Amino acid sequence: MPIKLIGRTTYLKGKPLWEILGNLKNFGVGRLVIRNCFQRYPEACYMKILKVAAMPASTEPYKDRNVIALVDEVFRGRKNSKPTQYDLSTYKPDFMLVPKDQEHLYLERTVMPVKKVVPRTMEFPPLFTEMLMHQMRANGIAKSEKPQLTLHYNDSRLDIKNYRIAEEDEAPTMKFDLGMDKSSVLYPKEKATEPL
Repeated sequence: MPIKLIGRTTYLKGKPLWEILGNLKNFGVGRLVIRNCFQRYPEACYMKILKVAAMPASTEPYKDRNVIALVDEVFRGRKNSKPTQYDLSTYKPDFMLVPKDQEHLYLERTVMPVKKVVPRTMEFPPLFTEMLMHQMRANGIAKSEKPQLTLHYNDSRLDIKNYRIAEEDEAPTMKFDLGMDKSSVLYPKEKATEPL
């Protein structure tokens, strides 16, 4: 009889960080560690361990595997300018140690990410667009084009992000939509004219 697995499928593959670093000399300082979920990118993603400290014993489940690690992080081919402290996600079984004879494969990878141009504005949802157009007509504002939603992006870590906001007359390379096509029930339909 075949085994039937029930529940969510996991994307995690590997060991918790403490399980790896606890078995290494000097707690793995100077070694490279990768997260399996970041290996989907063509650019290099790895962490070089700088300093490790254990956290106090916890009574919460899965928190007993936590560790604080100070790392040099390279994410999608870009090295973070400051060392990063890892402490919240270290309990996840998603870390793998890079063998010393394979470290050069990560250090020499030079594929750089393509800079994406993201739009400044996008369409409002269809029902909200109709409400805005109705309000504008009620206030006597005649506008032929639909109003656009101005987008605000998180620019806290732009040193490692690979996108930039489009200029005023520049065409973006990415397009955001609401996940609905024109056949959706939420889009207003054109009124059919009856034949004479």
